[in-house]
Amino acid sequence: MYFADRGPLDADRRIHGWLTRERVLLYSCAMLVVCAIVLAAWAWTSHGFMADNTTRPGIDFSVFWTASHMMLNGTPAAVYDYPTFARAESALFGTYVNHGFLPWLYPPTLLLLVAPLALLPYVVSYVLFMGVCAWLFAIGTLGVSGLAAHFHRPRIAALVVLAYPGVYIAAVVGQNALLTAALMAFAVRWNEKNPVLAGICIGLLAIKPQLAVLFPIVLIATRAWKTMGAAAITAATFAGVSVLVCGTQSLHAFMASASFAREMVLESRMLYWFASPTPFATMRLAEASIVMAYVVQGGVALIAAAATCYVWRRTPDLRMRAAVIAVATMLANPYLWFYELTWLGVALACLVVSGLEKGWRRGEQSMLVIAWLLPIYEYLNRLTHLPQIGPMVLLLVLLVIVRRARLDTEVTA
Repeated sequence: MYFADRGPLDADRRIHGWLTRERVLLYSCAMLVVCAIVLAAWAWTSHGFMADNTTRPGIDFSVFWTASHMMLNGTPAAVYDYPTFARAESALFGTYVNHGFLPWLYPPTLLLLVAPLALLPYVVSYVLFMGVCAWLFAIGTLGVSGLAAHFHRPRIAALVVLAYPGVYIAAVVGQNALLTAALMAFAVRWNEKNPVLAGICIGLLAIKPQLAVLFPIVLIATRAWKTMGAAAITAATFAGVSVLVCGTQSLHAFMASASFAREMVLESRMLYWFASPTPFATMRLAEASIVMAYVVQGGVALIAAAATCYVWRRTPDLRMRAAVIAVATMLANPYLWFYELTWLGVALACLVVSGLEKGWRRGEQSMLVIAWLLPIYEYLNRLTHLPQIGPMVLLLVLLVIVRRARLDTEVTA
């Protein structure tokens, strides 16, 4: 027997696996059907998404498209001036955005990236942007997880990846989370075989630098100097070009907007806390002080960083490395919206493949299903205001990853 000589750990190593390949496909198809029904009902009740009193798909993408429009009209730094940006949104989208101003809170690197979007009409640009991001997410996730090997056709495996609820949510919101998750997956996949490409992917995460926070730590821990060098050069070049194009004033304006986001959204806005799967948000909802919330967030971030280094040093398995850095990055960040849970989709794909190949361990299958549904919970929690369970779910997934990495390496030792 595979585990016959492993002693008292046998009972914890392999159990009956009800989460089979067939059920993974079945659940994925069911979720796609549900998403299609919800989208159709949404379109029907909003008269083809044209009603001004109903949220439309791509609400956050309107921020990107407005910023691009201002960039193309020669006023890049003005995107950080809230009254100017609000007038531009109102002029481009009419009364639809008048009831709720959506500011530009991103660094000049993302401003440079979205600059071409307004070259196309809004709807075309939105559909194309989300389609490309979803395609990159599917390719990145399949590449690092090896999920395609468990299905007769790669397209079926891609369907399973895209059925993850976080994909639908990121797409209907119109966010770039699918792109950042894809960059992370490509970086892990190429880290050893093509460190330059891996470093470029990490450097491109400068569009949301907080999501690259753990990469320097694990690259140092694993002595991946080529990847680190390529990442540093890419990030510096990307930032330099963005400041050159957008002007130095855009950098100062971004720092001011970051301060605004911290004070008015992260620290004081209850609506954000209900939609943010972070320890900080959980503590604030529990009426903890800002200082205490930061202390707890910092403690969890240290645990997440330590777990990432442990897994990366213990195993060369790309699936475990991608899973742990995806989950740990979300836990380490105090500013995290529900749509960033697309990163969790990469981790879940990796864990599912590992379970199908090496067997399941106690509690893993149920935990993965709960985590798979977490984006829906967080997305709807802006309205339902239920307890913030996101950090607990992410911590349990992190525990699953660390335990699997430890036990798998013991078996092969």
